[in-house]
Amino acid sequence: MIVHIAERRMLAQIAEATPAAQKLIDVFWPGPLTIVLKKKKVVPRETTGGLDTVAVRMPDHPVALALIRAAGVPIAAPSANLSGKPSPTKAAHVIEDFNGKIDCIIDGGSSRIGLESTVLDLTSEVPTILRPGFVTPEDVKDVLGAVAVHPGAMGAVSEQNAKSPGMKYRHYAPKAKMILFEGAKEKVLARIAAEAAARKEKNIGVLLFDDITEIPEGAKILVGAGAAGGVETQCRIYDALLEFDSRCVELILAQGIAPEGFGLAIMNRLRRAAGFNIVRVD
Repeated sequence: MIVHIAERRMLAQIAEATPAAQKLIDVFWPGPLTIVLKKKKVVPRETTGGLDTVAVRMPDHPVALALIRAAGVPIAAPSANLSGKPSPTKAAHVIEDFNGKIDCIIDGGSSRIGLESTVLDLTSEVPTILRPGFVTPEDVKDVLGAVAVHPGAMGAVSEQNAKSPGMKYRHYAPKAKMILFEGAKEKVLARIAAEAAARKEKNIGVLLFDDITEIPEGAKILVGAGAAGGVETQCRIYDALLEFDSRCVELILAQGIAPEGFGLAIMNRLRRAAGFNIVRVD
């Protein structure tokens, strides 16, 4: 689990900060960057999954910060969804998963970004992104001069080797089977159009970054214009998957984009949501 703090002084209580960490904190905290550091003994191994490292973040939301300050200690917490399901971006999504199962839900409004934080491991020889997010590799490189991306960012790792939340094989997944189409944009769109036409009698959902006019409005959700969609695109991906769940679709056809910039984080989520059920269109 990620440990959340509200003040810089809290970091010294739980982890061994490095000069690299301080540079990143100056630029990105509070904000969507989680830093993995060597933990101190006060952090229980149950929190870190038995690892000698701890993932720490300072959220950029007044309600979250107020809650941590009211607790008076760092708060270790998972995301507010059932394991493996799409992440919530608003309180209504949390209620859908947890109504009657937990005592309280604090509604802080819709997520500003709507995508989990970037997780950056500073205990490796080269700072390594374990989970892509809003803070891109290019952003980190601008601060530290060097950064690597873990192979598991676009592939899968075993539960035993997962150093970050969201690295397991299938994650962020809708209820329906999902197929992700990757390749040259025009060919991908043509293939999705053909697949949708062949299944026009079925209740399917189509997740797109670029519109396909032949597909009826009621069957598709347009989430943005490729990687350039930025914050709005990222936020709408989970909204779209959860909307398809509410429609009880039988199958989701999803358009892939280039894994560059924000696209790296977007494709990380879509590949896992599809359980790496990927069709290459060349």
